[in-house]
Amino acid sequence: MPTDQLSTTFAALADPTRRAILARLSAGEATVNELAAPFEVSLQAVSKHLKVLENAGLISRGRTRQWRPCRLEAGPLAGVADWVAAYRRFWEDGFDRLDEHLRLLRNQEGNPDA
Repeated sequence: MPTDQLSTTFAALADPTRRAILARLSAGEATVNELAAPFEVSLQAVSKHLKVLENAGLISRGRTRQWRPCRLEAGPLAGVADWVAAYRRFWEDGFDRLDEHLRLLRNQEGNPDA
């Protein structure tokens, strides 16, 4: 079982249903019934997904009378963004090397503007 926040967040994001729930919550609060509506799974299954997201700190549940809205808590996603950003330089350097190689090939062919 993951113990660090980044592992817990990635584990929660691993399921497409949970990612869809987060996408819906990015538009605003929603009840469990509203979140369950687009899925062909039981309300209990959606509740289990919500529990995983809540345990990962990605959502919170409020209470207004009998209405228990779920809301997105984007804080843990910042850790994911930071982790991915560390690899951005690697990808950009690779693209820069590829671009330079293509320029060299074009120059060798006598077509420096292509």
